[in-house]
Amino acid sequence: MKVPMVDMLAGYPAIKDEAEIAVKNVMNKGNFILGEEVAKFEKEFAALNGSRYAVGVANGTDALRLAILAAGIKPGDEVITTPFTFIATTETISQTGAVPVFADIEPDTYNLDPVSVEKKITKKTKAILPVHLYGHPVDMDPIMALAKKHNLKVIEDCAQAFTAQYNLGGKAWKYTGAIGDCGTYSFFPAKNLGAFGDGGLVTTDDPKIYEELKALRNHGSKVRYLHDMEGFNSRLDTIQAAILSVKLRHVLKWTEMRNAVAAKYAAALKDVCATAVVRPNCRHSFNYYTIRFNSKATRDNEQKHLTENGIANQIYYPVSLHLQKAYAHLGYKRGDLPVSEKTQDEVFSLPMYPELTDEQIKTVTDAVKAAV
Repeated sequence: MKVPMVDMLAGYPAIKDEAEIAVKNVMNKGNFILGEEVAKFEKEFAALNGSRYAVGVANGTDALRLAILAAGIKPGDEVITTPFTFIATTETISQTGAVPVFADIEPDTYNLDPVSVEKKITKKTKAILPVHLYGHPVDMDPIMALAKKHNLKVIEDCAQAFTAQYNLGGKAWKYTGAIGDCGTYSFFPAKNLGAFGDGGLVTTDDPKIYEELKALRNHGSKVRYLHDMEGFNSRLDTIQAAILSVKLRHVLKWTEMRNAVAAKYAAALKDVCATAVVRPNCRHSFNYYTIRFNSKATRDNEQKHLTENGIANQIYYPVSLHLQKAYAHLGYKRGDLPVSEKTQDEVFSLPMYPELTDEQIKTVTDAVKAAV
C-alpha cells in the first residue's frame, strides 16, 4: 500500500459544501482584494488564538518579513533564531538588513535551546525568533524572561504550530503566537490550517505593530494613494480568507485527529526508535511526525526501505542553516552547533494528516520495524 506524506483531498468531502458556498459568495460580490471576508477571518482567527489583532498577508514568508519590520528591527540588528528550520525563517531576517544569529537546539524537541540563546545575546541583539518546530512549542518561559531582561522583541514562527499550546508560567495555557510580540503563520495547503493556495497571517496584541502591519501589507498605505512608507503587495486573497474561515471551524477537531495518529505511531514504534516528545507543559499540533535513529546510516536505511515500499517520508531538515552556502558569509563552521548537526543526520518524518487510517498507520509502522 502506498501512503502519501499528506493527502490534501482526504478532508475535503467534510467541508466541500461549505467551501463552495463561501467561494461563490465572494465571486458573486466581486470583492476579491481585501473584501469583508478577510476582516471576518482575521477577527475569527484572533479570537480563537487569543490574540488582540490579526493581519492576513499573502504567504507565511511575508508574515515573517512584515512582522520583523513592524517589530522595529533595523539594518544591522541581530535576531537570534534556530538553524534547524526552513530558510524562510532566516532569509526574511537578512532581507530586512538584519543579521540572523544561530543558537543551538534541544536534543529532544529540536526547538531553540534557551541556554544557547542566552550565550548569543550581544549589544546588537534586538529580537529572538523561536520556531515551534513540527508543532511542538518552544520552551517559552525562559525565552520570555530573556526578552524582558534584555529588552528584546519576540517573534514566534508558528508556521507548523497553529493550535499548539504552551502552559505559560505554569498558570495559563496559551496558543503559540499569542505569547510573544508577534506570531506568524503560513496557510500553505499542507499546514494544519491550509488554504487552497498561498496565504499567511500575523498576530499581535500591540496596536502600534498592528497599524504598521496593515500599512506594510498594502504598499505602506493607510489611506489610498497616501504612503507613509514603502511597503509590499502582500494581501491575503479574499477567496482564500473565505475558505480559511470555513476550515477554521474544523481545525481543533483536526488537531485532535493528528494527536490520535501521533499516539498510534508512538505506541507502535516506542521500542524501535525515538518517537516524538510532548512535554507536560505543551500541547502538540503535529504538523509533522518526526522519528529519530541512533546514526545517519540507520536513518538512511530506514528512508530507503520506506521509499522502496511506496511510503512517503521527508527529512526536515537535512542541512542546518548555519552550514548552508547562503550563510557562509556569517562564518559558521561544522561543530559550532553540534546538537543541530547531529539531529539533521538522524531524523526523518512520517506521513501525517488527520485522516490517516489505522491500516495506513500499520503499513507505515510495519515498514519502519522491518527496516530495523
